[in-house]
Amino acid sequence: MAMRQDCKHFQSRTYPSGDTMRKCGLDLAPEAPWNCPAECPKFERRMADVNWRHGSLVTPPTPDPPSSIGEDGSIGALLDEAEDIINAAGDRVRGEVDANRGRRSGRSGLSKWWPFKGR
Repeated sequence: MAMRQDCKHFQSRTYPSGDTMRKCGLDLAPEAPWNCPAECPKFERRMADVNWRHGSLVTPPTPDPPSSIGEDGSIGALLDEAEDIINAAGDRVRGEVDANRGRRSGRSGLSKWWPFKGR
């Protein structure tokens, strides 16, 4: 089943480059941006006509899934592997940033530019 744009948890963002991100806000669609699970336990229809001010939900058509990935669930496996790579890189970068902050702050844990000393 294609991504359900009428689901309360569907999220979409179009960037200035024209690329569009589509995802499930609950991360329950392992084959996003192409498919939602057929029997999603958390599917809730988006509320309509509630008198809220919001932008229109106009997203470009969903791209066709790559032909090299079959119906055997390998789309989800590929996307999970990509997510693991990104998360590992994020943890490494976060560790480097924290280490750099620790070197700059000295023993007190406060940055050198901080005008007040710990009391």
